[in-house]
Amino acid sequence: MTTDIPADWTLSASAFNWSSDIVRAERAAPDIATSIVADGIASVIEVELGQLWRSYPLPTDAEAEALRESLAAVGGRVSIVGASIDDWELPARRRSDAERLAFLLPQLHTAHRLGATGLRLPIGQAGPALLNHLLPHLHDLELVLFEEAQGRQTPSAQAADYDAIAALDDPHVRLLIDISMLMPALPPTYLEQLRAGGIPSDLLSRLTDEWRDPATHDAVMALLRSGGVPGSVHTLYMDMLVRFGRSDAADLRGILPLVGAFHLKFWDLDDSDSRISAPIQALAAELAGRDFHGTFTSEWGGLEWLDDDAATMTRAHLALARDSLGTAGTRMVA
Repeated sequence: MTTDIPADWTLSASAFNWSSDIVRAERAAPDIATSIVADGIASVIEVELGQLWRSYPLPTDAEAEALRESLAAVGGRVSIVGASIDDWELPARRRSDAERLAFLLPQLHTAHRLGATGLRLPIGQAGPALLNHLLPHLHDLELVLFEEAQGRQTPSAQAADYDAIAALDDPHVRLLIDISMLMPALPPTYLEQLRAGGIPSDLLSRLTDEWRDPATHDAVMALLRSGGVPGSVHTLYMDMLVRFGRSDAADLRGILPLVGAFHLKFWDLDDSDSRISAPIQALAAELAGRDFHGTFTSEWGGLEWLDDDAATMTRAHLALARDSLGTAGTRMVA
């Protein structure tokens, strides 16, 4: 397989993959981010603002510029930053759009200081009113707001949110698609966790062999409603309802002109039956001939239940992703 990918496609790594290291705090989070580049894993990285500095959500210019300079010194840069909106103020008062904007604006300025392309929020969280207030700031700072859709947040499931981005028709607001939406099968290590946690064997068999069958979803819901999900794996079980999708790359065809970036979500490195590589290849084939110039970021979701080394996992996944994207790149050039 070729490792060449189109020149406008950028492979990057998410510093989120190092969340366990960040929590252990044996090294400062900015140092961990810089090491991703210094160690030759990726020259372009995504970072989570909430993980970087204790001063969040009001990081200082000096903090942002120090990270930008340390990355540049080892040949790296930031692509997209993970931002957030604190929608609620205790005790349970929903913030107004003006307050939400005030919470988000410092994060825009930090993204700008970092030299990032843009910042990322969950799809639909900002809402039309806040988006309209954000647009002038995005233009002034030359940033893109990426609205991220993942798992079951498909164009058909959340049509209004996708339509709002299309109606805005502004290149400063784009979609970021997480390919957890395109899972042909569940990760073996995830299934092992469910098995160890006591999920019934008949349901495990269905989850192993018939993940995309609509009847499998019905069975998942039936066990949940019965109260039969053991507490030790309840949170992991909910991933099947939120974080794990059943769609095909072709289902994205209508919204691809609105997409500015992708998360190449992976859970473990078991590529049996091409469960990791096939969705990437299918996505790349859908992009063939389109004017896409953005990032494909390796993001490891399996750290929730695996204790592997983040650098080893990310390096291996990026190699697999490059080969998978390169297959389509060759077809585009041919």
